[in-house]
Amino acid sequence: MDEEWARGELRAFIDLTRIGWPKSEGIIGDFREHVGPEDLIVAQAAVVEQILGRVLPLWRTDVPAATSRFRWKQHWEAATRALSQLERAEELRQKLGDNSPTLSASALHSWAWSGARSLWQSGHYREAVQAAAVKVNAETQNKLGRRDIAEAALFQLALSNDQPSANTPRLRPAGDDGGKTSLSVRRGIVALAEGAYGALRNPIGHDEGELSEQNALEQLAVFSVLARAIDSASIERARQ
Repeated sequence: MDEEWARGELRAFIDLTRIGWPKSEGIIGDFREHVGPEDLIVAQAAVVEQILGRVLPLWRTDVPAATSRFRWKQHWEAATRALSQLERAEELRQKLGDNSPTLSASALHSWAWSGARSLWQSGHYREAVQAAAVKVNAETQNKLGRRDIAEAALFQLALSNDQPSANTPRLRPAGDDGGKTSLSVRRGIVALAEGAYGALRNPIGHDEGELSEQNALEQLAVFSVLARAIDSASIERARQ
């Protein structure tokens, strides 16, 4: 995300939605309102909501709801929080003693994140991981042209050391030359897929309860690594 651009969009929205007095003189009573024109606020909100989804995914539930009188109050507070977080992120990491690298869900491989995004942003982390697993599986099936096999068995077939046949192409990781290292990489990707679907994907369908955000992010990262390996692999087909 272009943080400088995002900060500018948030500032513009905050200015439009701040609460002030109407310009008319001689009004008795509390007639405060959002200062910006409604049409401009609505247009800017469409952009700001996308930014909030990245910076504060749970803002709709974590930030107090708007009142009937001040329609955009929740948006204003969320935008204010997001702006502060973007502006002071580096300072907070340094002052709180945690200047370690961060992992951004949106920077994960598109197969993992596009499958998970909408569920993730609504706080459904377990379902988001499941959706990412389904997406990575589906894209691998599409690449091989095989819909009759799935998950761990699919990756075992795709990365088998056997030669491809007419109906069974193989995937070869980037830089695969058939040597010992390449054979090891093939085995590693298969093992990664077996772990991802056996230890992460399968329990989701049976266990109850929600994953923590951190736990879910780490699981998404596993599917992202797997997705990158498959996406960058070449297809080896049987010779005609």
